[in-house]
Amino acid sequence: MSKRYLAVAGAAALSLLLAACGSSSGGSTSSSPAASGGSSSPASSSAAGGGAKVGVILPDTASSARWANNDAPLLGDAFKAAGVASDIQNAGGDKTKFASLCDQMIGEGVAVLMIVNLDSDSGAACENKAAAQGIKTIDYDRLTLGGNASYYVSFDNVAVGTAQGKGLVKCMQANGKTSGPVALLNGSPTDNNATLFKQGYEAAIRAAGYSIVADQSVPDWDNTKAGTIFEQMFTKANGNFVGVDAANDGLGGAVIAVLAKNKLAGKIPVTGQDATDTGLQNVLLGTQCMTVYKAIKKEADGASALAISLAKGNAPTTQFGSVKDSKTGKDVPALLLVPQAIFNDSVKDVVADGFTTAAKLCTTAALKAACTKYGVA
Repeated sequence: MSKRYLAVAGAAALSLLLAACGSSSGGSTSSSPAASGGSSSPASSSAAGGGAKVGVILPDTASSARWANNDAPLLGDAFKAAGVASDIQNAGGDKTKFASLCDQMIGEGVAVLMIVNLDSDSGAACENKAAAQGIKTIDYDRLTLGGNASYYVSFDNVAVGTAQGKGLVKCMQANGKTSGPVALLNGSPTDNNATLFKQGYEAAIRAAGYSIVADQSVPDWDNTKAGTIFEQMFTKANGNFVGVDAANDGLGGAVIAVLAKNKLAGKIPVTGQDATDTGLQNVLLGTQCMTVYKAIKKEADGASALAISLAKGNAPTTQFGSVKDSKTGKDVPALLLVPQAIFNDSVKDVVADGFTTAAKLCTTAALKAACTKYGVA
């Protein structure tokens, strides 16, 4: 099945799911503290008059600010609006805590369990327990290889990587570098998304005639480890890179810090992903070449609409695309959304979409000047 079909099917699925859930009735619900980025201690909401509950386990707060700042409140608000009780927690990067939260939510009798795995093995263990209890499971953002997910909701992650790779090529060519050595700083080796991102950007970079001379993964997407790893890569290569593909904005920031120490920030293009405020600021200032905007609200809306439908006992009526679990060979029904490459002249698009604000981005004299230059208001 082609990626284009998946994207079209995903868009159709999202529209139908949102329409169906928008017509649902139900009592009010109060989100757990974690749903607004607050406490991650066990807490649950309760819908007026009772009813089915949805459990959500988010992965951490270190790899990306999105989990606490965007996903948790968006999901919580959607469940509350639909009158569906929810328990939204964050595992804090701890696989033991992840397993404990999984057991807790299964014990609570959730009707649907949505997870962002820390790695496929622990994610699969959770999904298998849930399936044994007749609980529907949704892989959110990351596919759990070898798992038992009923559905998968994410972005087309190879397309995310391709956007990064093509973006880096665009920036390297703008620097007059039509060939040369490129460094890859990849995400966690236990995250299937990181594998898919790399598949996309490595192919795009090689296809454009550049060589990959350094290629390292960062355990747990840890930005501190990323700085150490890239500094070692930089030293070994004597800084001889024409570009660096960093798999997300956090890793990109670690690369930029090393380049700044060597007076090369802004001279060697660096990529990112997630359109974080810091990443967008780096793009505006020219120390980061580009980022990839994934409209998290669309992802959260699609996943929450699906979970609400399942929790209310309504099987989705739409036709999903599918992705293959490379470990089991199974086709998992999937809703895949389309990412957008963001350069300095399109940061305004992210603001216009309501993902962030000019007030959050334009915080210094240099940033205010860049915001004025690129129409961020």
